[in-house]
Amino acid sequence: MAEHTVKAFDEDITRLRGLIAEMGGLAEVALQEAMDALVKGDDDLADKVIRGDKKIDALESEVDKLSVRIIALRAPMADDLREVIAALKIAGVVERIGDYSKNIAKASRVIGERKKFEPLTLLPAMADVAGEMVHDVLTAYAARDAALAREVIATDEKVDAFYNSIFRNVVTHMVENPATISAGAQLLFVAGNIERIGDHATNVAEMVHFAATGNYPADEDT
Repeated sequence: MAEHTVKAFDEDITRLRGLIAEMGGLAEVALQEAMDALVKGDDDLADKVIRGDKKIDALESEVDKLSVRIIALRAPMADDLREVIAALKIAGVVERIGDYSKNIAKASRVIGERKKFEPLTLLPAMADVAGEMVHDVLTAYAARDAALAREVIATDEKVDAFYNSIFRNVVTHMVENPATISAGAQLLFVAGNIERIGDHATNVAEMVHFAATGNYPADEDT
């Protein structure tokens, strides 16, 4: 491969990594702000999260176009091809994380009687764990750290445990206080979206592990 071609390929890969990092950073902020809007009842902040999702969508489109361009013009092989394919898939997953944060922001606008729900103290803690998973998996992607990717996968159990606890808590509260059923249903919707963010961070971790090692974690565990 000619020197100028190698340089152009390296520049494309650097750009690709930068786009993924930017998407991930925006997704992290979106989740945090969506939860702040939920807890505080801040409709303006919720609107900001909803509007900001368009930027994440636009970045995903850039990743798609750049990935196709790299494959078509650079014909990457082996490790390089693996990285491009992983980036393409990761961008789609991060975009979905942004969508879940947008869903939480939308739900925050219709939840009333906030102080009557104990889950409002549990949901931020659950979101913190999911947010840490997103942050750590993006760090793992940037560093090609397969070990950290595995840690992210293991952490998903904590998010699932939070979800189960919140589900039981909310359902019990709704049974005992029928007037809160509507708000309770929205809280369960929020918890479900946070749980899906954890699942998607796990999916990214599996792709990072693949990009770094050539194997998925499940393949190495068998």
